[in-house]
Amino acid sequence: MDGARGQPALRPPQAEPTGRRLTVQALIDIDTRHPCGRIERDIYGHFLESAFFGNIEGGVLDEGSPLSEPGPGVRAGFREDVLALCRELGIPNVRWPGGNFTSPYHWEDGIGDRSTRPRRLELAWGREESNRFGTDEFLAWCADVGAAPFLVHGCRSVDDAVRWVEYTNYAGDTAYTRRRKENGHPQPYGVRYWGIGNEPYGPWQMGHRPATEYAAAAREHARFMRLVDPGIRLIACGSPWQQEEWTRPVLQRAGSLIDYLSLHLYGATTHPYTARAGDDDYEAVVAQPLYFEQRIQDYAHLVVELSAEAGLERPPALALDEWNIRHLEPADWPEPAPGADGGTAPRELPDGSGEPRPRRLRVDRYSSRTLADALFYAGVFHTLHQTVSLPAPVTMANTVNLVNANGLLEVRPGGVVKSASYHVWDLYQNHTGPVALPTAVEGPARTAAVRQGDNGEGDGAFATRPGVVPYLDASATLSADGRRLHLAVVNRRRDTAIRTRIVRDGRTGAVPAVAEVRDLGADVDDLLAANSLSAPDVVAVRHRPVVETPDGRYDFPAHSVTVLAFDLT
Repeated sequence: MDGARGQPALRPPQAEPTGRRLTVQALIDIDTRHPCGRIERDIYGHFLESAFFGNIEGGVLDEGSPLSEPGPGVRAGFREDVLALCRELGIPNVRWPGGNFTSPYHWEDGIGDRSTRPRRLELAWGREESNRFGTDEFLAWCADVGAAPFLVHGCRSVDDAVRWVEYTNYAGDTAYTRRRKENGHPQPYGVRYWGIGNEPYGPWQMGHRPATEYAAAAREHARFMRLVDPGIRLIACGSPWQQEEWTRPVLQRAGSLIDYLSLHLYGATTHPYTARAGDDDYEAVVAQPLYFEQRIQDYAHLVVELSAEAGLERPPALALDEWNIRHLEPADWPEPAPGADGGTAPRELPDGSGEPRPRRLRVDRYSSRTLADALFYAGVFHTLHQTVSLPAPVTMANTVNLVNANGLLEVRPGGVVKSASYHVWDLYQNHTGPVALPTAVEGPARTAAVRQGDNGEGDGAFATRPGVVPYLDASATLSADGRRLHLAVVNRRRDTAIRTRIVRDGRTGAVPAVAEVRDLGADVDDLLAANSLSAPDVVAVRHRPVVETPDGRYDFPAHSVTVLAFDLT
């Protein structure tokens, strides 16, 4: 039994005769009588990082571009096409300034006249930071988009953190509030979400320290930041490794003052180099939501246990405030660069014949999101939907990144590409409901060594864990008024539709005989297909207002994500 989804034991995998396409049978049973809980819109959040592969400069800010807002003013240089697409999507929140960039960042470098701001050697990514996009620009950009800002402090100086909250949120008359007024914003911004540090467990961070030291610092930061504004919501750092040793002192010392614990998880695909030898890595990609599901469940239960041990009234929620799937390539390939049409620019690569497995890999930050990635994202959203029934649910999530650097939008001098992931976010945040329902799936599956994200074994291979991978993955939701039933389904099968009967509350024939259908991937043959400026809608949502579903039957196309919407009254 799958505790997150309440799924019954799956039938053994069904063999397919060689050379023949086969339609197999499955059953999806939706329980509309016992909702699991409310899905927070903040799980569809995003992430921008300064000095990071075109997130900001060349992304949301592109001074001098004919596609950008002219100056002067705090909005000068904002890419208007990016703003329009972000508004169209409806972004709930954005995390900034990082990421790794956070730990050495001094927020006062990024306020005031842009022309006088200091240019700094940026120590996280080894670049130079102009500071032309700072606090006021970010908060103005969020206001234009309609997104809640999520500011992250490096947790290295309590005074610095307190003054940042004072600058943004305090209504009185102080030196910092006068500076805010001088910079064009007389009233407080009212920033609600604040992160206390970023990955301090990692030696790659400035301010890296043991758990006990971080816990003490987080407590002091939280206490005094709340003195400035008691209404803020605080996200402290959890850890993906040695979780009990890290999380226990954080909860014991700071647990009563925080609202969330963060968790960072990444998937990985090797297709940028293995596809050259005929391996598109598809099965490994679409199975990795199971890794996310297990890690989130395990951490949620640990947080509950340690919260009780610490004497907390209730455990903090989880914030998956960094997640994505990384496209990995050999580290000795020529450095990737952004292509004018989107994706990675053409470059001269080894012919690939007889190549050994590379021992060192790196992330291609310009590689476009593919159809296979889209199925991965949908599977992760199903996991996030079902965490509402966990004692420490995921109530915020932020994908890395929103713009460029493997983001939803690929921004180039000639325009913006809606990547495949943009359409997944649109499908889930705008066409599913906020109330999660128990959803049981019975159908075909396969056994597999499920890749444990981007964690390597040291020999170029990935850590794996045996698992059963259902071909159908489903998440049912209700509208807030209970009148519309949404069923989101991923068919992970490479080349076979799955004929399915949809059952409501244990009864056949209890779903309407027609549905509104949106799907992604059903009309695409290439599993690594991606969008570009010249071919912008290769992977996109197709909408059919009325589709027959007689007796609850529907054929879910191969390698697709589908959302059915039924009117219940």
